[in-house]
Amino acid sequence: MAENLGAENSRYKLLGFENNKNLAVVMVIATGKVIKIKLDNLLKSEIVDDLSKAEVKTVYKKYYSGGGALTAYEINDRHERSWLIYVVLNLMLFAIYILTNVSAAKLVYIEYFDIVVTPGVFLYPLTFLVVDMLNEFYGFRLARKAILFAFASNAFILVLLSVSSWLPGLPGWKLDASYDDVILHVAAVLVASSVSFVFSEYANSYLLCKVKELTSSRYLFLRVFLSTFFAVIMDSFIFCFIAFYGKMQVSEILSIVYIQIIIKICFAFFNVLPAYGARALLGKYISGVRSS
Repeated sequence: MAENLGAENSRYKLLGFENNKNLAVVMVIATGKVIKIKLDNLLKSEIVDDLSKAEVKTVYKKYYSGGGALTAYEINDRHERSWLIYVVLNLMLFAIYILTNVSAAKLVYIEYFDIVVTPGVFLYPLTFLVVDMLNEFYGFRLARKAILFAFASNAFILVLLSVSSWLPGLPGWKLDASYDDVILHVAAVLVASSVSFVFSEYANSYLLCKVKELTSSRYLFLRVFLSTFFAVIMDSFIFCFIAFYGKMQVSEILSIVYIQIIIKICFAFFNVLPAYGARALLGKYISGVRSS
Protein backbone atom coordinates (compact mmCIF):
# COMPACT_ATOMS: atom_id res chain seq x y z
CA MET A 1 0.00 0.00 0.00
CA ALA A 2 1.11 3.58 -0.54
CA GLU A 3 3.48 5.03 2.02
CA ASN A 4 2.16 8.61 2.08
CA LEU A 5 -1.55 7.91 2.45
CA GLY A 6 -1.97 10.74 4.90
CA ALA A 7 -0.23 13.31 2.72
CA GLU A 8 -2.15 15.92 0.75
CA ASN A 9 -2.58 15.25 -2.96
CA SER A 10 0.17 16.92 -4.99
CA ARG A 11 -0.18 15.35 -8.44
CA TYR A 12 -3.45 13.42 -8.75
CA LYS A 13 -7.03 13.67 -7.49
CA LEU A 14 -9.72 11.00 -7.64
CA LEU A 15 -12.85 12.40 -9.32
CA GLY A 16 -15.11 9.36 -9.49
CA PHE A 17 -15.81 6.03 -11.16
CA GLU A 18 -17.38 4.58 -14.27
CA ASN A 19 -18.95 1.44 -12.85
CA ASN A 20 -20.09 -0.08 -16.15
CA LYS A 21 -16.46 -0.17 -17.35
CA ASN A 22 -14.77 -0.64 -13.96
CA LEU A 23 -12.78 2.56 -14.43
CA ALA A 24 -11.52 5.21 -12.04
CA VAL A 25 -11.57 8.85 -13.19
CA VAL A 26 -8.45 10.71 -12.03
CA MET A 27 -7.39 14.32 -12.62
CA VAL A 28 -3.78 15.42 -13.11
CA ILE A 29 -3.67 18.43 -10.79
CA ALA A 30 -0.88 20.28 -12.61
CA THR A 31 -2.66 20.34 -15.99
CA GLY A 32 -6.30 19.65 -15.14
CA LYS A 33 -6.27 16.73 -17.58
CA VAL A 34 -8.65 13.88 -16.73
CA ILE A 35 -7.60 10.29 -17.30
CA LYS A 36 -9.52 7.05 -17.00
CA ILE A 37 -7.78 3.94 -15.73
CA LYS A 38 -8.92 0.44 -14.76
CA LEU A 39 -9.10 -0.11 -11.03
CA ASP A 40 -6.62 -3.00 -11.00
CA ASN A 41 -4.12 -0.98 -13.08
CA LEU A 42 -4.62 2.02 -10.79
CA LEU A 43 -3.74 -0.02 -7.71
CA LYS A 44 -0.52 -1.17 -9.42
CA SER A 45 0.50 2.28 -10.63
CA GLU A 46 2.36 5.16 -9.00
CA ILE A 47 -0.83 7.22 -9.07
CA VAL A 48 -2.16 5.47 -5.99
CA ASP A 49 0.92 6.64 -4.03
CA ASP A 50 -0.24 10.24 -4.40
CA LEU A 51 -3.89 9.73 -3.47
CA SER A 52 -5.16 10.58 -0.01
CA LYS A 53 -5.95 7.88 2.53
CA ALA A 54 -9.68 8.35 2.00
CA GLU A 55 -9.27 8.09 -1.77
CA VAL A 56 -7.18 4.93 -1.58
CA LYS A 57 -9.72 3.37 0.79
CA THR A 58 -12.49 4.22 -1.66
CA VAL A 59 -10.59 2.70 -4.58
CA TYR A 60 -10.07 -0.56 -2.70
CA LYS A 61 -13.72 -0.59 -1.65
CA LYS A 62 -14.82 -0.17 -5.25
CA TYR A 63 -12.31 -2.73 -6.53
CA TYR A 64 -13.23 -5.53 -4.11
CA SER A 65 -16.99 -4.89 -4.48
CA GLY A 66 -16.75 -5.33 -8.25
CA GLY A 67 -18.03 -1.78 -8.77
CA GLY A 68 -21.19 -2.38 -6.76
CA ALA A 69 -20.36 -0.25 -3.72
CA LEU A 70 -21.78 3.27 -3.79
CA THR A 71 -19.25 5.87 -2.68
CA ALA A 72 -19.22 9.62 -2.17
CA TYR A 73 -17.28 9.95 -5.41
CA GLU A 74 -20.34 8.88 -7.42
CA ILE A 75 -22.05 12.14 -6.56
CA ASN A 76 -20.10 14.68 -4.52
CA ASP A 77 -16.82 14.91 -6.39
CA ARG A 78 -18.07 15.51 -9.91
CA HIS A 79 -16.73 18.91 -10.91
CA GLU A 80 -18.96 21.89 -11.61
CA ARG A 81 -18.87 21.71 -15.41
CA SER A 82 -20.07 18.11 -15.33
CA TRP A 83 -23.10 18.99 -13.22
CA LEU A 84 -23.82 22.08 -15.31
CA ILE A 85 -24.08 19.93 -18.44
CA TYR A 86 -26.27 17.47 -16.55
CA VAL A 87 -28.67 20.29 -15.62
CA VAL A 88 -28.70 21.61 -19.20
CA LEU A 89 -29.50 18.15 -20.61
CA ASN A 90 -32.28 17.77 -18.04
CA LEU A 91 -33.78 21.11 -19.06
CA MET A 92 -33.54 20.19 -22.76
CA LEU A 93 -35.33 16.90 -22.10
CA PHE A 94 -38.04 18.66 -20.13
CA ALA A 95 -38.49 21.45 -22.72
CA ILE A 96 -38.83 19.03 -25.65
CA TYR A 97 -41.20 16.81 -23.72
CA ILE A 98 -43.55 19.64 -22.64
CA LEU A 99 -43.45 21.12 -26.14
CA THR A 100 -44.50 17.83 -27.75
CA ASN A 101 -47.45 17.56 -25.38
CA VAL A 102 -48.64 21.13 -25.88
CA SER A 103 -48.13 20.96 -29.65
CA ALA A 104 -50.38 17.87 -29.75
CA ALA A 105 -53.27 20.35 -30.03
CA LYS A 106 -51.97 21.23 -33.51
CA LEU A 107 -52.58 18.76 -36.34
CA VAL A 108 -50.29 18.94 -39.37
CA TYR A 109 -51.52 17.69 -42.74
CA ILE A 110 -48.78 16.56 -45.12
CA GLU A 111 -50.54 16.65 -48.46
CA TYR A 112 -47.80 14.90 -50.42
CA PHE A 113 -48.12 11.73 -48.30
CA ASP A 114 -51.79 12.33 -47.39
CA ILE A 115 -51.12 11.87 -43.66
CA VAL A 116 -52.01 13.80 -40.51
CA VAL A 117 -49.48 14.07 -37.67
CA THR A 118 -48.68 16.37 -34.75
CA PRO A 119 -45.52 18.52 -34.54
CA GLY A 120 -44.39 16.34 -31.64
CA VAL A 121 -43.70 13.47 -34.03
CA PHE A 122 -40.79 15.46 -35.47
CA LEU A 123 -39.50 16.75 -32.13
CA TYR A 124 -39.97 13.78 -29.82
CA PRO A 125 -37.10 11.68 -31.27
CA LEU A 126 -34.73 14.35 -29.94
CA THR A 127 -35.56 13.16 -26.41
CA PHE A 128 -33.86 9.85 -27.23
CA LEU A 129 -30.72 11.70 -28.32
CA VAL A 130 -30.67 13.67 -25.05
CA VAL A 131 -31.19 10.49 -22.98
CA ASP A 132 -28.42 8.79 -24.99
CA MET A 133 -26.03 11.58 -24.02
CA LEU A 134 -27.10 11.30 -20.38
CA ASN A 135 -26.34 7.59 -20.47
CA GLU A 136 -22.99 8.14 -22.20
CA PHE A 137 -21.64 10.58 -19.61
CA TYR A 138 -23.61 9.92 -16.42
CA GLY A 139 -24.74 6.29 -16.55
CA PHE A 140 -28.10 4.57 -16.36
CA ARG A 141 -28.90 5.63 -12.78
CA LEU A 142 -28.64 9.39 -13.39
CA ALA A 143 -30.30 9.08 -16.81
CA ARG A 144 -33.23 7.38 -15.09
CA LYS A 145 -33.46 10.27 -12.61
CA ALA A 146 -33.56 12.72 -15.52
CA ILE A 147 -36.45 10.81 -17.11
CA LEU A 148 -38.41 10.88 -13.85
CA PHE A 149 -37.63 14.59 -13.42
CA ALA A 150 -38.98 15.38 -16.90
CA PHE A 151 -42.10 13.31 -16.28
CA ALA A 152 -42.82 14.85 -12.86
CA SER A 153 -42.14 18.41 -14.03
CA ASN A 154 -44.37 18.01 -17.06
CA ALA A 155 -47.19 16.56 -14.96
CA PHE A 156 -46.89 19.39 -12.43
CA ILE A 157 -47.07 22.10 -15.11
CA LEU A 158 -50.09 20.55 -16.78
CA VAL A 159 -51.87 20.19 -13.43
CA LEU A 160 -51.33 23.92 -12.89
CA LEU A 161 -52.59 24.68 -16.40
CA SER A 162 -55.67 22.54 -15.78
CA VAL A 163 -56.37 24.45 -12.57
CA SER A 164 -56.00 27.72 -14.46
CA SER A 165 -58.71 26.64 -16.92
CA TRP A 166 -61.20 26.35 -14.04
CA LEU A 167 -60.70 29.97 -13.00
CA PRO A 168 -63.54 32.34 -14.01
CA GLY A 169 -62.74 34.06 -17.29
CA LEU A 170 -63.42 37.59 -18.40
CA PRO A 171 -66.92 37.81 -19.91
CA GLY A 172 -66.72 38.29 -23.68
CA TRP A 173 -63.03 37.35 -23.90
CA LYS A 174 -62.86 35.45 -27.21
CA LEU A 175 -59.87 33.29 -26.28
CA ASP A 176 -61.34 31.90 -23.06
CA ALA A 177 -63.17 28.94 -24.65
CA SER A 178 -60.25 28.19 -26.97
CA TYR A 179 -57.85 28.17 -24.03
CA ASP A 180 -60.03 25.71 -22.12
CA ASP A 181 -60.28 23.42 -25.16
CA VAL A 182 -56.52 23.38 -25.67
CA ILE A 183 -55.78 22.66 -22.00
CA LEU A 184 -58.39 19.88 -21.94
CA HIS A 185 -56.85 18.28 -25.02
CA VAL A 186 -53.30 18.61 -23.69
CA ALA A 187 -54.32 17.11 -20.33
CA ALA A 188 -55.86 14.12 -22.13
CA VAL A 189 -52.68 13.62 -24.14
CA LEU A 190 -50.63 13.73 -20.94
CA VAL A 191 -51.86 10.36 -19.69
CA ALA A 192 -50.92 8.55 -22.90
CA SER A 193 -47.66 10.43 -23.44
CA SER A 194 -46.54 10.04 -19.81
CA VAL A 195 -46.92 6.26 -19.84
CA SER A 196 -45.26 5.91 -23.24
CA PHE A 197 -42.49 8.36 -22.30
CA VAL A 198 -41.49 6.53 -19.11
CA PHE A 199 -41.52 3.05 -20.67
CA SER A 200 -39.84 3.99 -23.95
CA GLU A 201 -37.13 6.14 -22.35
CA TYR A 202 -36.36 3.44 -19.80
CA ALA A 203 -36.10 0.90 -22.62
CA ASN A 204 -33.88 3.29 -24.58
CA SER A 205 -31.56 3.80 -21.60
CA TYR A 206 -31.39 0.11 -20.72
CA LEU A 207 -30.69 -1.02 -24.30
CA LEU A 208 -28.08 1.69 -24.80
CA CYS A 209 -26.18 0.56 -21.69
CA LYS A 210 -26.44 -3.11 -22.66
CA VAL A 211 -25.21 -2.56 -26.22
CA LYS A 212 -22.44 -0.32 -24.87
CA GLU A 213 -21.38 -3.09 -22.51
CA LEU A 214 -21.52 -5.79 -25.19
CA THR A 215 -19.47 -3.70 -27.65
CA SER A 216 -16.97 -2.49 -25.03
CA SER A 217 -18.07 1.14 -25.53
CA ARG A 218 -17.37 1.00 -29.28
CA TYR A 219 -19.72 1.62 -32.20
CA LEU A 220 -21.70 4.58 -30.87
CA PHE A 221 -23.83 4.59 -34.02
CA LEU A 222 -24.94 1.01 -33.34
CA ARG A 223 -26.12 1.56 -29.76
CA VAL A 224 -27.76 4.91 -30.55
CA PHE A 225 -29.71 3.50 -33.49
CA LEU A 226 -30.67 0.14 -31.94
CA SER A 227 -31.78 1.60 -28.62
CA THR A 228 -33.82 4.33 -30.34
CA PHE A 229 -35.25 1.89 -32.89
CA PHE A 230 -36.88 -0.33 -30.28
CA ALA A 231 -37.83 2.60 -28.04
CA VAL A 232 -39.78 4.45 -30.76
CA ILE A 233 -41.71 1.29 -31.64
CA MET A 234 -42.68 0.85 -27.99
CA ASP A 235 -43.52 4.54 -27.61
CA SER A 236 -45.74 4.67 -30.70
CA PHE A 237 -47.76 1.57 -29.80
CA ILE A 238 -48.28 2.56 -26.15
CA PHE A 239 -49.18 6.18 -26.89
CA CYS A 240 -51.57 5.56 -29.77
CA PHE A 241 -53.48 2.70 -28.15
CA ILE A 242 -53.90 4.56 -24.84
CA ALA A 243 -54.86 7.81 -26.56
CA PHE A 244 -57.20 6.44 -29.25
CA TYR A 245 -58.44 3.00 -28.15
CA GLY A 246 -62.23 3.02 -28.08
CA LYS A 247 -62.37 6.23 -30.11
CA MET A 248 -61.04 4.78 -33.38
CA GLN A 249 -60.96 1.42 -35.13
CA VAL A 250 -57.91 -0.74 -34.37
CA SER A 251 -56.94 -0.64 -38.05
CA GLU A 252 -56.95 3.17 -37.96
CA ILE A 253 -54.86 3.21 -34.79
CA LEU A 254 -52.35 0.83 -36.34
CA SER A 255 -52.14 3.10 -39.39
CA ILE A 256 -51.21 6.03 -37.13
CA VAL A 257 -48.73 3.82 -35.25
CA TYR A 258 -46.95 2.78 -38.44
CA ILE A 259 -46.70 6.36 -39.69
CA GLN A 260 -45.23 7.52 -36.37
CA ILE A 261 -42.74 4.65 -36.31
CA ILE A 262 -41.52 5.40 -39.85
CA ILE A 263 -41.06 9.11 -39.12
CA LYS A 264 -39.37 8.54 -35.74
CA ILE A 265 -37.02 5.86 -37.09
CA CYS A 266 -35.96 8.22 -39.88
CA PHE A 267 -35.12 10.77 -37.25
CA ALA A 268 -33.36 8.09 -35.20
CA PHE A 269 -31.14 7.37 -38.20
CA PHE A 270 -30.25 11.04 -38.54
CA ASN A 271 -29.62 11.25 -34.77
CA VAL A 272 -26.44 9.21 -35.19
CA LEU A 273 -24.33 12.04 -36.62
CA PRO A 274 -25.44 14.60 -33.98
CA ALA A 275 -24.72 11.94 -31.35
CA TYR A 276 -21.07 11.75 -32.42
CA GLY A 277 -20.80 15.54 -32.47
CA ALA A 278 -22.49 15.92 -29.09
CA ARG A 279 -20.31 13.23 -27.51
CA ALA A 280 -17.13 14.86 -28.81
CA LEU A 281 -18.14 18.34 -27.64
CA LEU A 282 -19.48 17.25 -24.27
CA GLY A 283 -16.55 14.91 -23.68
CA LYS A 284 -14.09 17.72 -24.35
CA TYR A 285 -16.01 20.18 -22.18
CA ILE A 286 -16.69 17.83 -19.28
CA SER A 287 -13.46 15.89 -19.00
CA GLY A 288 -10.98 17.76 -21.15
CA VAL A 289 -10.16 14.62 -23.14
CA ARG A 290 -11.28 13.42 -26.56
CA SER A 291 -13.93 10.68 -26.53
CA SER A 292 -12.69 7.32 -27.72
